[in-house]
Parts: sequence; C-alpha cells; structure tokens
Amino acid sequence: MQQEDLLKQIEFIKEIDKLKYIQRKTRLFASDRNENDAEHSWHLAMMAIILSQHANVPVDVLKVLKMVLIHDIVEIDAGDTFIYDTAKNHVNTDQERLAAERIFGMLPKSQCDELIAIWEEFEAGETDEAKFAKSMDRLEPLLQNVSNDGGTWKEFGVDYAKVYEKKQVIRNGSASIWNYAEQLIEDSVEKGILKKK
Repeated sequence: MQQEDLLKQIEFIKEIDKLKYIQRKTRLFASDRNENDAEHSWHLAMMAIILSQHANVPVDVLKVLKMVLIHDIVEIDAGDTFIYDTAKNHVNTDQERLAAERIFGMLPKSQCDELIAIWEEFEAGETDEAKFAKSMDRLEPLLQNVSNDGGTWKEFGVDYAKVYEKKQVIRNGSASIWNYAEQLIEDSVEKGILKKK
C-alpha cells in the first residue's frame, strides 16, 4: 500500500509541473515577462507567511499555504481566466471541477479528498483562511500592475471601477492590507496609470 501511494504521489508531482507552463496575464514586478501560475502560487505562499499578522482574525497559516499553493492547479486543464475577462466569469466552473477531480484524483484517496476540500473552501471564500488567501491572491497582481505603470490595466483597458470592484475582496481577509491597497488604487489614478471613466 505504501509503495502504491508513493507511485501515485510521484505521478501527481510530475503532473503539477505543468503549472509552470500556464501563463498569466500579469507580469513580474517591473518586468515585461509574464508570470506563470507556479510563480504566482509561490509568491502568494510567501506573502501569506509574511503578512499573516495583518489578517482580520488569527488564521491557520498552514491551511492558507495549502490553499494558495493548490488553488490554481486546476488551470493545468482549465487554463487561466483573466480576472478582468469580460467574456468568461472568474468563478469556479464545471471545467475547473473536472480538472480538480482528475488532477487531485491522481493522489491516494485521503490526500485527494483533503486537497479537493481545501480547493473548495478557497473557492467558496467563506472561512477566515479562505478570505485571507483570497486577499493575497488579489493583492499580488495589484502590486504587479502598479510596478508596471498600469500593466494589464492599460493593456486591456481596465478602468478604476472594475479594479476597485475586484480588489475590495482584500478587505474580507485584512482591513489593514485593504487600506494600503485602496490607497495604491487611488494613487494609480492620480499618476494616470489607472483611468476613471
């Protein structure tokens, strides 16, 4: 049984290497190179460790780390959906559900069940850990776009109202980080890198 579990786990580890090839729309800080999903997940994990003291309530950091490290694994099959996409909603889809079942299903059942439950919890965004994890997920691209003089906001014609709407989720996990993020958004308007209609 242990050898069988190990072989399944190794196959899963090989499969998730594909996350490194999933390109995101956002670019690395002060760079013209697009970030990939693996880089994004790693960065969120580091942010969660460093910024956890700013969560609205104490959170289980290990659970938050699991969330941010696995939340985009489904994009191996489903692809990355740009948060400001006007044709496709940035919410859990049937395609992502099938991807979660296939990819996490490669693992032994107990690990599969745990990771699917953690992925579902992140997607629902209702627990303290999920709220904080989603705060990290929304903060990182904000910081990237500011560092790139508007980045994807300029490239895709995203306006202030849309950015504000999507980013205010940060408040649910951390009011203090939201205060910082909100000021960044306002400063971006003043600098002319984010347009109000």
